[in-house]
Amino acid sequence: MSLAGAAPRPNVVVAVLALGGITVSLMQTLVIPLIPMLPGLLHASPADTTWVITATLLASAVATPVVGRLGDMYGKRAMLLLSLCLLVAGSTVAALSDSLVPMLAGRVLQGLASGVIPLGISIMRDELPAEKLGSATAMMSSSLGVGGALGLPASALLIENTDWHVLFWTAAGLGVVVIGFVLTFVPESSVRTGGRFDVVGALGLSTALVCLLLAISKGADWGWTDGLTLGLFGAAVLVLLLWGWFELRTRMPLVDLRTSARRQVLVTNLASVVFAFAMFAMSLVLPQLLQLPAATGYGLGQSLLVTGLVLVPAGLVMMATSPVSARISRARGPKTTLMVGAVVVAAGYGLGAVFMSAIWQLLIVSALIGAGIGLAYGSMPALIMGAVPISETAAANSLNTLMRAIGTSISSAVAGVILAHLTIPFGPAEVPSQGGFRLIMALGSGAALAALAIAAFIPGRARQTEEAAESRHSDVISAAR
Repeated sequence: MSLAGAAPRPNVVVAVLALGGITVSLMQTLVIPLIPMLPGLLHASPADTTWVITATLLASAVATPVVGRLGDMYGKRAMLLLSLCLLVAGSTVAALSDSLVPMLAGRVLQGLASGVIPLGISIMRDELPAEKLGSATAMMSSSLGVGGALGLPASALLIENTDWHVLFWTAAGLGVVVIGFVLTFVPESSVRTGGRFDVVGALGLSTALVCLLLAISKGADWGWTDGLTLGLFGAAVLVLLLWGWFELRTRMPLVDLRTSARRQVLVTNLASVVFAFAMFAMSLVLPQLLQLPAATGYGLGQSLLVTGLVLVPAGLVMMATSPVSARISRARGPKTTLMVGAVVVAAGYGLGAVFMSAIWQLLIVSALIGAGIGLAYGSMPALIMGAVPISETAAANSLNTLMRAIGTSISSAVAGVILAHLTIPFGPAEVPSQGGFRLIMALGSGAALAALAIAAFIPGRARQTEEAAESRHSDVISAAR
């Protein structure tokens, strides 16, 4: 029985959408425990199996803005269900695979489901009463970090006790459950723009993003001065310029650049890139510190399962701070919430640079950083939705999600270079040095402070009210058309 046509129950809608966001974000860390084993499991070289991670990243970058725009045009719930079906299909293909090609196909399909979080935020704006919207969107936004934190211990536990294919069967099962809940409890929004889909704009943006993220993610392997890496960066810049020129001249663009250029939207997206850089640094440092042998003098020699469990509190704290984020935003505005979150994250990394010699110390550091991420990520949808027409909510939130993905990709590349060059000999090999970990912590703190400085340029409440009025005016014009 479907209740989609009945009056939505706000708490149930929020719970279902948040579960969908957590399920999709689990795909980020699902395969991390498998990475060392993939060459043997898939009968491929280590270089080739890195595409199991890269393929999902590229597919996510392509899908996020496209699905957001399609949601605005043809229905957000319909696109949400399509994304979840792609997740189930990809998980099933991966679960049935024993070689590289079908695994890559499955991971691409999983990546195409990444639009669930921005679509969920947009559905909330359409369906929830105003008094519940702030805390609901904050929770949905933070589900990206929650799923990532919970995925590592869950996948480690399954790998240690079952066949590795069970990972993907579990993901498929979760996807089916969420589809059932969405069909039953989540209504379809009546807010749609209609019109013609911008195919040229979608192809142009997808091409630019693939070139950019491929160069960022594979640059360390190929060499940052290699012709292929530089060529991809150059192609990304050229295609983005041509894409922007086209988008400004088409009647119904994939991304409304004039809306995106509004100060509140533009500065929020810039802050999102820098803040995501800071956020992801924790995911790159703490697991390695926990798993390095104690004989190094700074490694803690823990198992993968213990490592994952140490990261769980960070995810739970992100979820717990979502209502706090909403309360601060109501009282002082989402700009203040973002800035407070940046300060907390900067303090967490600063503490982590000197506080890394015991598990309890890393628990405190990860929880503090998680609290800052929960505050900041909870404020971003409010800043975006306060400055865009309701008819462009999904597309605008998708673009903000994409900005975060670009920031995490840059963070991963920078940290990889640092840890590859700052090493110490250990037995027959070399391992990252403690100085390398401290440098990444310092960069994470610096990036959070940079996000704080950028956020200071977000308009104050008076200007935000003006931009909200402009958004409502745009809605009236769109409805009239």
